[in-house]
Amino acid sequence: MEFQDKELVCKDCGATFIFTAGEQEFYAEKGFENEPQRCRECRNTRKAARNNSEGRQREMYTVVCAECGVETQVPFQPTSDRPVYCRECYQNHRVAR
Repeated sequence: MEFQDKELVCKDCGATFIFTAGEQEFYAEKGFENEPQRCRECRNTRKAARNNSEGRQREMYTVVCAECGVETQVPFQPTSDRPVYCRECYQNHRVAR
């Protein structure tokens, strides 16, 4: 099936946005049957409001980067069996793989 970009209207702000062919293909692969009803900005705003209203404040943990030694914060509880990197070193490791 060949998908083509579709112009949709956001049900919150009324702005038009493009539902790209790539997004449609992704939706089909995941088995989603409904098209998005909100533009990306309204979806992000809604998600942020939902997370804040539920009291979800992500706990951050202070660690020292295993590579460069800089102190940084990560959103997970580190374990002693795996190294933890700062954002820059982590990105360098991802690119190297």
